[in-house]
Amino acid sequence: MPATPPPVSFDPARGLAVLRTPGSVYALRVDADGSPRHLYWGAVLDPDDLAALPAAVSPAASSFESEAAADELAPQTGARFGPAGLQVRFADGTRGAQWTLTGHTVEGNELRLHLADRRYPLAADLCYRVRPGSDVIERWVELSHTGPDGANDSDVSGPIVVDRLDSASWTAPALPDYRLSHLVGGWNSEFRLHRDRLPVAETVLTSRRGLTSHHANPWLALDDGTATEEHGEVWSTALAWSGSWRITVHRDPTGRTTWTGGFGHEGLSWTLQPGESLQTPAFAGLYTAHGFGAASRAWHDHVRRHVLPEPERDRPVVYNSWEATGFAVDHDGQLGLARLAARLGAELFVLDDGWFGARTSDRAGLGDWTPRPAAFPDGLRPLADEVHRLGMSFGLWVEPEMVNADSDLHRAHPDWVVHTPTRDATELRNQLMLNFGRPEVEAWAHRTLDQVVREHDVDWLKWDANRVVTEAGWPGHPDPDRLWIDHVRAVHRIMDRLRADHPGLRIEACAGGGGRVDLAVLARTDQAWTSDNTDPVDRLGIQHGFSQLYPAQTMAAWVTDSPNAATGRSTPLRFRFHVAMAGALGLGGDLTRWTAEELDEAAALVARYKEIRPLVQRGRQHRLSAPGGVTAVHYAAEDGTEHAVLVCRPATRFGHRAPALPLPALDPAAHYLDLDEGATYSGALLARQGIDPRLPAGDYASSLIRLRRVD
Repeated sequence: MPATPPPVSFDPARGLAVLRTPGSVYALRVDADGSPRHLYWGAVLDPDDLAALPAAVSPAASSFESEAAADELAPQTGARFGPAGLQVRFADGTRGAQWTLTGHTVEGNELRLHLADRRYPLAADLCYRVRPGSDVIERWVELSHTGPDGANDSDVSGPIVVDRLDSASWTAPALPDYRLSHLVGGWNSEFRLHRDRLPVAETVLTSRRGLTSHHANPWLALDDGTATEEHGEVWSTALAWSGSWRITVHRDPTGRTTWTGGFGHEGLSWTLQPGESLQTPAFAGLYTAHGFGAASRAWHDHVRRHVLPEPERDRPVVYNSWEATGFAVDHDGQLGLARLAARLGAELFVLDDGWFGARTSDRAGLGDWTPRPAAFPDGLRPLADEVHRLGMSFGLWVEPEMVNADSDLHRAHPDWVVHTPTRDATELRNQLMLNFGRPEVEAWAHRTLDQVVREHDVDWLKWDANRVVTEAGWPGHPDPDRLWIDHVRAVHRIMDRLRADHPGLRIEACAGGGGRVDLAVLARTDQAWTSDNTDPVDRLGIQHGFSQLYPAQTMAAWVTDSPNAATGRSTPLRFRFHVAMAGALGLGGDLTRWTAEELDEAAALVARYKEIRPLVQRGRQHRLSAPGGVTAVHYAAEDGTEHAVLVCRPATRFGHRAPALPLPALDPAAHYLDLDEGATYSGALLARQGIDPRLPAGDYASSLIRLRRVD
């Protein structure tokens, strides 16, 4: 039998690099001019077929279209007129790089192509990595100034200005047409899936806010316009970065479609001095031949296996006090809520905003992370001890990157904020932003949070960020735009250090809702607060978009009061629960106002969630829909034995009975027991004809169906 090809290989004689995953192949070829060019990304091909692929030929025999093959990282030189992933300026004014391949390195599942500019002291490593059992390919760039120290600015070895450094450029194959899927929205309306035909133009997806943003997310998918949940080729990518970012998709008139992306937005620049380097975040890509659902499941598996720090731990049922009390927190009130939460089966109690400094509103106190004496005269430890006695973990809300002007911290260190001295400062939510790029600020933040965790026996931090970057400046710094990178990396470092210093500590990412959700923040947190909007009808769309990339165990989802605080909509408790049970279930209502019947119903539904939690948090998710506005999420155990289906219909129409819901994830050759009804069905019937969704009459109807394979 022929030997199994290695996952990563490079053939110097052919200049051919190949990355193989279980379901795909990615290949590139180094051209005669030294530029790595894209060759192939798609279904598995054998090595001889890849080697035989011809070089790209321009469809127009014209001097205006001479660069036919797409670059792995377009360098701003030659006859390249699409978006450049690398834009540099040398000390003598020259722009752009011209590469020579100086070597390569293959170590395990990682490939590095070593490039050097032909005339200037600039080097780059294009880096590629695959993971065992994953179809995801991770790519990044390491750019270095190789000139000698002390070079004269007028010399070609002087400082190099980097106007753009993307992590990777990707290329789709020639298709009859192209459709772009991406996530759009805003505060209270994050992760809305948008699909439309890709125009022949440059389409820019970006955040200029210093956060990943509520308005866009650095994920996209391309297909030919015919892919469905279960069928069709899909190419998708995701950038692991928690600050500003930009992805530019270019469909040109000659039929080529590429996209390039990385950290930072337009107008920023960074300087490399001799001996300095700059590394980009990873930009990961995934190909599947089996539709959007298969792409999502592959991403979910990758995130669980290779991104999340502790994927095997159950995400606890949380109770958070914010919607119940706002800033009006005190020991007795929080303890009363904790006792009710424990009665319902909550496993974690989180004390939200208002516990510290002079924090009785959003106008003061941020930055002063000590308990507010009037609310907690004996500190937080008595509350934490009682929460632990009730059998729950204890969590605290913090917003360490921000500061109120009315705070002891700002009065002592006004220079610590992000500011431009000659510009009026913009306050958002009555607060300013600290510059974590400054080493002394990063050190203060780590020291302060470490003390908070130790002194109050904190098991969980909800790390929030309720404003974005404005008037970005770093007075006195020779390279002030580094703020956009250095702040984000400091946030990541502090999270990493806290987890290392406090084994067992768990962190929830939050930014006024879903403003900071990406693969980089999930690499050091347990879950993300999806949206401040907890209305279950709105949440159906938010959670659908979130699931395109992120697994359910990372999606915090609360059951709150009715009418909903954001929309004023009234919905049944059962419906609110069933929507929230599709993720990491939480409770956020004012339990002191719930009736005894509501508390009993909630306790039963929490217990029900715990029964299906292993499926929701570690199973394979299938998104389903049926006529009449019925949607569902189907969670299947990895071995296919256990299944949970959460079905929702927000609105009913007279004369339109909910149709049977097909379950294509089931094995047609097997039989399944309905654990609640006691009936047994053939997999063929349920997969093709469907199951009765058992929805009650009226609007806001929902159900939970549990199945077990019996042969």
